[in-house]
Amino acid sequence: MARPSVSTAAKAREDDNEFHYEYWKPRFNPWVITFTVTLATFMESLDSSIANVALPHIAGSLGASYDEATWVLTSYLVSNAIVLPISGWISNRIGRKRFYMTCVALFTISSFLCGLATTLPMLIVFRIIQGVGGGGLQPSERAILADTFPPEKRSVAFSLYGMAVVLAPAIGPTVGGWITDNYTWRWIFFLNIPIGIISLMLTSRIVEDPPYLKAVRKKLGGVDGIGLGLLALTIASLQLLLDKGQEDDWFSSRFILSCAWIAGIGFAAFLYRELNTEHPIIDLRLYRKRNFAMTQVVMLLIGAALYSTTVMIPQFLQEILGYTATQAGLALSAGGLVLMVLFPVVGYIGQKLDPRLMITIGFSLLTIGIWRIGDLYLGITFWDAASWRVVMVLGMPFMFVPISLMSYVGVPQEKNNEVSGLTALARNIGGSVGISFITTMLTRRAQVHQQFLSAHVYPASTTFSGMEQGVAGALQGRGYSAPDALAHSAGQIYAMMLQQARTLAYVDTVHILVLLTACLIPVGYLMKKPRYRPRHVEPVE
Repeated sequence: MARPSVSTAAKAREDDNEFHYEYWKPRFNPWVITFTVTLATFMESLDSSIANVALPHIAGSLGASYDEATWVLTSYLVSNAIVLPISGWISNRIGRKRFYMTCVALFTISSFLCGLATTLPMLIVFRIIQGVGGGGLQPSERAILADTFPPEKRSVAFSLYGMAVVLAPAIGPTVGGWITDNYTWRWIFFLNIPIGIISLMLTSRIVEDPPYLKAVRKKLGGVDGIGLGLLALTIASLQLLLDKGQEDDWFSSRFILSCAWIAGIGFAAFLYRELNTEHPIIDLRLYRKRNFAMTQVVMLLIGAALYSTTVMIPQFLQEILGYTATQAGLALSAGGLVLMVLFPVVGYIGQKLDPRLMITIGFSLLTIGIWRIGDLYLGITFWDAASWRVVMVLGMPFMFVPISLMSYVGVPQEKNNEVSGLTALARNIGGSVGISFITTMLTRRAQVHQQFLSAHVYPASTTFSGMEQGVAGALQGRGYSAPDALAHSAGQIYAMMLQQARTLAYVDTVHILVLLTACLIPVGYLMKKPRYRPRHVEPVE
C-alpha cells in the first residue's frame, strides 16, 4: 500500500514574503493531538492565577505575613520565566515529547507537594519546582501544533491553544476563590493531579516527535553553560525587579537597584556570549527576521494588556466596591465564555483573512474595550463590570491567532521549539511589565488625587461643613450621640476622599492604556504578509 514519505529534514526558507515548506503527517488525528497537549497547558495557565486569591488563607494557615506569602507567586514566576527561553534548546537536545512529559510529571508531582506543604519555605521550594515544570508546557505545545498542522491550517489549532492560555487566567480567580471559600487552599494544587495523570497517559500514546528533530539532535554541540547561567541570572533579576518594584518603591530600594544592575549587565554579557559562541542557547539571528521580531514585540504588548486588565478589574471591584474574590472573579468569567465561542470562529476565518488586518482589528477592539472601562465610578453594577471584560476580550483572538501564525513564517522548521519558547517568554514578560505598570500608576496617581482633594477639605470650607453636618446627621440616625456623630464624621469624609482618589487613579490608568493601545492599531502592517507554497512530496511504495 502506498503511503506518504516522511521528510527527514525540515527545509524552510524565506524568499521575500514567500514561505516554502514540507509537511510531515503524524500518525494520529491532529485534533486529538491538539486536545491532548492543550489539556496540560490549560492546567498550567490556570495555576498561574488561581493562587492569587488564596494568598491571605495561605499566609494565615502557615503563620506568615501577606508580604511573605507573595513569594509563593514570585518564586513560581521567576523559575517559570527562566525555563521559557531555554525550553527549545532542551527539547532539541533530549527530544520534545520526552521534555514535554517530563514537564507534565514535574508539574503534577510538585503540585501534590505544594498541597502537602506545612511551612512557607517548603511551599516556596515546591512552587519553584512547579514553575520549572510549567515553563516548558506552553512552548512545547506551540511547537507540537506548528509541526502537526501545515502552515495554512494552523490558525484553527492555535485558536484552541489561545483559548487555553487566555481563558485560564481569566477564570483562575473565580475557581481559586470558590475552592478557597468552600474547601481549603490546598485543593488549588491537588486539582492538578488528575489532569496531569490524564495528560501523561494520553501524551505517551498519541504525541510523537517529527523525524527532523532526530537530525537536529545529531547536529547539536556542547552545552553553553556560561550562556545558560547568564540567561538565568538576567531573567530572574528582571522578574524580581518587575514583581517587587512598586512594593519596595522601585529604585529607592537597594534590592531593586541591584536587580536592575544585575539584569542589565547580565543581559549585555549574555548577548556578547551568544553572538560569539559556536553553540548558543538561543539563536539571536532569529531576530533579524522582520516578522519574528515584530511578533515578539506584539506578543509582549498582548501579554501586558491581558494580564494588567485581568488584575485591574477584580482589584477595583474588591478594593473600592467591597466585592468578594469569588464575585470579582465571576465578573471576569463572562469574558471567558465569550472567548470560548470567539476563538474557534476567529481560527476559522483566520485561514481566509490577511493576518495583518486581523491584528489591526484586534488592537482596535482592544482599544475600544479598554476605553469603556474609563466609565468606572462608585455606582457601577456587577453587570457593568462584566460587560467591560466582554468587550475588551473581543480583540484578543484577532491578535493572538495571527501572531501565533506569523511568528513561524520564514523560520526554519528546526527552530520551531526556540520560536515557541521565546514567544511564550515575550507574553509572560509583557504580563509582568503590565502588572507592574498599573500597580505603580494606581499608587502614584492616587497620591496625586489625594493631595488635590485634601486641599479642598478643611474646616473653613462651606462644602466640608455641609458634608460634615450631613454625615453627622446620618450617624445620629444610626444611634450615635450628637458629639460622637460629629467626631466620626471627619473620619468618614476622609475615607470617602481616599476612595474617590483611588477611583480617579483607576480612570487615569485606563486613559493611558487607551492611548498606548490606540498607537498600536497599525502595527500589523509593519510585517510581511505570508504566502505559503507547499512542496508536494511524492508517495512511495
